[in-house]
Amino acid sequence: MPTFAPVPEQLALIESGVVDFLVRAELAERLQESRQAGRPLRIKAGFDPTRPDLHIGHSVLLQKMRVFQDLGHTAIFLIGDFTAMVGDPTGHNDSRPRLTRDQVERSAQTYLDQAFKVLDPTQVELRRNSEWLDALSMVDAIELMAKSTVSRMLERKDFRKRFDEERPIHQHEFLYPLLQAYDSVALECDVELGGTDQLFNVTLGRDLMSKYGKRPQIVMTTPILEGTDARFENGIITGKKMSKSADNYIGLQEDPLAMFRKVMQIDDEVIFRFFQVLSRLTPDQIAALKAEKAAGRNPMEIKAIFGRELVARFHDEAAAEHAAREFAGVYGKDAVPDDVPTFTLAPAGGVAELAWALKQANLVASTSEARRLIEQRGVEIDGRRATDPKTRLEPGSEHLVRVGSKNRRFARIRIS
Repeated sequence: MPTFAPVPEQLALIESGVVDFLVRAELAERLQESRQAGRPLRIKAGFDPTRPDLHIGHSVLLQKMRVFQDLGHTAIFLIGDFTAMVGDPTGHNDSRPRLTRDQVERSAQTYLDQAFKVLDPTQVELRRNSEWLDALSMVDAIELMAKSTVSRMLERKDFRKRFDEERPIHQHEFLYPLLQAYDSVALECDVELGGTDQLFNVTLGRDLMSKYGKRPQIVMTTPILEGTDARFENGIITGKKMSKSADNYIGLQEDPLAMFRKVMQIDDEVIFRFFQVLSRLTPDQIAALKAEKAAGRNPMEIKAIFGRELVARFHDEAAAEHAAREFAGVYGKDAVPDDVPTFTLAPAGGVAELAWALKQANLVASTSEARRLIEQRGVEIDGRRATDPKTRLEPGSEHLVRVGSKNRRFARIRIS
């Protein structure tokens, strides 16, 4: 029979960083029952595979699941392969485009390897909601819809906003929260985790379980992480949440230098939000870093601390140190990285124009892009700013070329 830590110790770890908690006393009761019976609690979090990549915003929720795992409980990683085809309307002012089963399946195949960068795979129950939602008959679906009302659905801000503005709300969008809620009925969860934007959906699951004669789940939400382009204005953080569609994300599978570079581009004040939500530093340690910044410490040094921690978590310590050194060499000053590729080009007539050479060296996608970058002063050749796309590179010459500023790319070009 498994043993579990005393309830107060478990609660202290579980509730740290949680935003919404319905209901704490019920969780304490279940944790006590769990200890007495030696039965792990069942903790569910659902992920609709609408895109193939997870990012560090998703890892906020995964980290909380891992806390439950480390306490001896079972994490149910639910792939919403059925609900992804319906489309979650949360946070959208218009209907989302619907996905095909093949599109969803391609994205779902990548999720587990990424999730297991955070979760313990030995304590995961992997499920897909197509297991039970595919089997629902029309009678079952009508019975499900009869357990909620249109007025309840209009309590959601996004639905209410669209209704008030006379924007269309399709009937299948009302069905989405019910289908997600039915997942909890099918799995008989003890706890469901979700981001704060999922509060309506996970609370509906709690209500629906009662209507199906099940013991209602406890609801817990974790913070939604802002994107890397968020800004600190008038004392508050502004900007879109992290997402691939907004191109303001750090992917769990990105290479170490890309992860580190994106961290270093975060706003000097916003970086502390990332520390608070994702770092393993204590609140006192984070407060000390804030004080050091206020006292004049270079914010790039503080961001590098988070960058190293993040890369080490999703790669390893060696990768983190290498990424930090590489960034310092490439982005922090005018140094050149050690592994610059060399391209030997043989242009017709023996003379190459710079724009053509950039394309041949894979530094740009096309010669027209090369011309645009040169005209925008985004290209250096041998340490000097290039201004003419038709700059001639003579036979037998060799040049060090740099393209871009924040995302710098280098190549050595030899003209044969």
